[in-house]
Amino acid sequence: MSTTDRRVRETFVELADTLVDDYDVLGFLDLLADRVVELLDVDACGVVLVDHHGTLNLVAASTEETRLLELSQLQNSEGPCLDAFRTGRAMSLDDLSVDGDGRWPQFAPAARDAGFAAVHALPMRLREAVIGAMNLFSTRTGRLADESLALGQAMADVATIGILHERTIKHQEVVVGQLQSALDSRILVEQAKGVLAERLAISVDDAFALLRGHARSTNSKLREVAGAVVDGTITQLGHA
Repeated sequence: MSTTDRRVRETFVELADTLVDDYDVLGFLDLLADRVVELLDVDACGVVLVDHHGTLNLVAASTEETRLLELSQLQNSEGPCLDAFRTGRAMSLDDLSVDGDGRWPQFAPAARDAGFAAVHALPMRLREAVIGAMNLFSTRTGRLADESLALGQAMADVATIGILHERTIKHQEVVVGQLQSALDSRILVEQAKGVLAERLAISVDDAFALLRGHARSTNSKLREVAGAVVDGTITQLGHA
């Protein structure tokens, strides 16, 4: 078994291990975004989920640039993640400079300005239920290999199953509660990133790495660590 094959197997075990009654949705999706970048031939990943109002919201991004680009995409109601969500089908644009402006006149220039040359979006769906989309960004033009797209879709499927857990399929209000909790937690995490970035004079990406590293090393939920940073309970994160 190659190193890549072994890492893929380990990743699916890692993702499946989160499928428990009280798993951390936000941490689960951040893990997903990281593993997508690690295992696929892409440079960044973003994940959007629909809330109980039917509106897509950003819940995970592998970099700060990706987070800002995804937010712009949602605010402008235009881009690959919206198309994948609305149609339930994968979307790809191998060269944003060729057909991007005609297809997504606001998103494509913004993506190029962020340093990306190609984009792919995979739906997060289970049967007829589409709950979001996963965006894959590349700094190079070109078609993503079929095996990479297949692996990416498999990871999106695992994430979807993780959110639409068997008990939540039977009780839709639990699904709504989980998704809303993830969205609320994301706001808290963004606040904590800003606090740490200013306090330690570091980048927002480095601030998030500290948050996530502390959560994992202490076996805590990401939103709990973020809340402690924001309310001042934790003041020396990563520098103790």
